[in-house]
Amino acid sequence: MNSSLALIWTVTAATTLLQAGNGLLTALMPLRMQAEGLSVTAIGIVAATYGLGFSTGCFIAPAFIRHVGYIRAFASLAAMVAVIVLGMTQAHTTLAWLILRGLMGVMLACIFTVTDGWISARATSSHRGRILSLYMICTKVALMLSPLGISFGDIRTDGLFMAVSAILSLSLLPIAATTTKEPPAPQGVKIEVRNLFAVAPSAIVGSFVVGLVNGPVIAITPVFGVSIGLSQEQAAALLFALQAGSLVMQWPLGWLSDRADRRYLIAGLAGGASLISLLILIASAQGAHQTILWSFAAWGGLSLCIYSVCVAHACDIVDPGRIVSTIGTLLFAWAVGVTIGPLFGAAAMEMLGPQGLFIYAALASFGLALFIILRIVQVQRPPSKTGFVNISPTSSASPAVAALAEATTSTAEESATDQKAASAVIREETPS
Repeated sequence: MNSSLALIWTVTAATTLLQAGNGLLTALMPLRMQAEGLSVTAIGIVAATYGLGFSTGCFIAPAFIRHVGYIRAFASLAAMVAVIVLGMTQAHTTLAWLILRGLMGVMLACIFTVTDGWISARATSSHRGRILSLYMICTKVALMLSPLGISFGDIRTDGLFMAVSAILSLSLLPIAATTTKEPPAPQGVKIEVRNLFAVAPSAIVGSFVVGLVNGPVIAITPVFGVSIGLSQEQAAALLFALQAGSLVMQWPLGWLSDRADRRYLIAGLAGGASLISLLILIASAQGAHQTILWSFAAWGGLSLCIYSVCVAHACDIVDPGRIVSTIGTLLFAWAVGVTIGPLFGAAAMEMLGPQGLFIYAALASFGLALFIILRIVQVQRPPSKTGFVNISPTSSASPAVAALAEATTSTAEESATDQKAASAVIREETPS
């Protein structure tokens, strides 16, 4: 175990710092754009550009890593992200934000391909679960706590952006100083939307709707909070609550999903998210700030965990040799949803006021629950016999991780094992 930790501590430290900066940026950007006079619709378009950039980066990352290697790729990409953040201090138009946020999506997708691929290759089979859990906990806690740092500065000045850039720059140090050998370079992933939909429609529709719902909620939550009368610190705390709820519920839901048809859990989570969305609407109308905070934690514990169950459900059904393409395809479906979802969420807020965001979330989640229930009625499946896949991309998921696992194994049995383990590395990262 200690030797495995020695192989991954540098990339874990680097990713933790990266997520700390990214989490603070998630809370800061929408509030800064609002302060600059951008409309909610414009903020939603910027969020959609991030999703488009991220999905693009996922597919160009393997070739880039093969060309320069893991260490050089991380160093150059992290430096670019730090520069992009500094550029945001001079962004005063929607076009400027669109360009910078789109580039940020491309860079972060490539970075997470590097880090997830490194972890997947270096975690040994005997300690893989504990290694991945430690990695995910460190990065998740950083992502969860960092938005609270918004209370240390003024969103109208450049100090917080400079702090984010500094944190991102510091993430270079552990990787640049590592003395461990780089893993083999990843290969590409084939996207098979039509084939997967024919086999596991619940998984692919679920992944798409998760992007439609979670993308705008996370991206626009700080603006929602300020619009209903919360301070910028309280609005940032809503992001903390979302991530905390997700972190607490991941494993209990995983345990539950292993004991029944996972589609029941997908439907339950979607239905629960719809009901909690209505509770948020009621609490925000009454100004019950404490209830809003707890409701956001419950919403995060439900909605942010759906993608994990969708991936596990799909992996139950497909042949082991198709797990690589399955993970990449589900990521693609999610990325499409995260690209267009903020447009719908922002439009709902423009037409219906700040509560429109959760009216939209309630309707979309209810639609997913209804679709899954219809599928359960049409097709009965036995309880799953495989382990829960602990993943939840709110934006960082690397199809190259699974491809890397496939490329580095020498037998069919080893390949199937590592492909499933590799999928467990895909973890939560907030889009905005």
